[in-house]
Amino acid sequence: MVDAQSEDAAAGFNPLRPKLMRVAYRMLGCVADAEDIVQEAFIRWIRTERGQVREPEAFLRSIVTRLCLDQLKSARRQRETYIGPWLPDPVVEEEEDEDVTLPLMLALERLSPLERAAFLLHDVFGLSFEEVAATVQRDPAACRQLASRARTHVREARPRFQVDKQFGLEFSKAFFAASRSGDMKALGAMLAAEVSIHADGGGKRSAAMEPVIGYDAVMKVHEYLAALFIKGGSTLVRAGFVNGLPGFVTREADGELQTTALEIEDGKISAIYIMRNPDKLRHLH
Repeated sequence: MVDAQSEDAAAGFNPLRPKLMRVAYRMLGCVADAEDIVQEAFIRWIRTERGQVREPEAFLRSIVTRLCLDQLKSARRQRETYIGPWLPDPVVEEEEDEDVTLPLMLALERLSPLERAAFLLHDVFGLSFEEVAATVQRDPAACRQLASRARTHVREARPRFQVDKQFGLEFSKAFFAASRSGDMKALGAMLAAEVSIHADGGGKRSAAMEPVIGYDAVMKVHEYLAALFIKGGSTLVRAGFVNGLPGFVTREADGELQTTALEIEDGKISAIYIMRNPDKLRHLH
């Protein structure tokens, strides 16, 4: 039975939960870990003298950020032994997220935890450096430096070409149709010369152990895959935006889900991101 204290805490916490999840997910790139962090923040919120907290959102964001900083230390060690390319958990939404796309999340992986926190809190979530400093327990000047260094590293990952929402969705559906039917002519017309494939199987499902780079190599992969798709089937479950990029969710021949996200530049696909690791797809069920 839920006691009155927990109900009172939940009343103040639950409206903030989606914002806190956004912070935790963008810090960690893992939905399950982000959910655990936010739940731990709720437990701490229950134990807090809430009447003395003037700004609950800032207070809880600080708790979530600090918990994420601790989590990132162990996560980095785990990723050193990860099998094949690592991609963040796919989040599929109706609307595109222009602030934090999948390429940007991959660029964030190269930052230190503090650089990542400073960049996200200031550049993405719009906090002042004074607020960032209070959150990460550093002085504002240090936070300004952290964000500046982070900005230099991630500048190239910012989308250079704005893709119209409807065009992106239609383009991803056309890519699905061409790749699954084996229409290599239509597929080839969609690809940029330096296109790449990044597939995360996590050692749980088959996937290329290294990124596949270049038009010819990507076409060869899709010629091989088309024969498998035609024989085994690949069903479109949903089109949408996968981590801010046009893409889709499919159910593959093995019965498992898969997500595909397309980075589109100047009307051509420059990168294809495929999530096959079932552990990272559980939340989509």
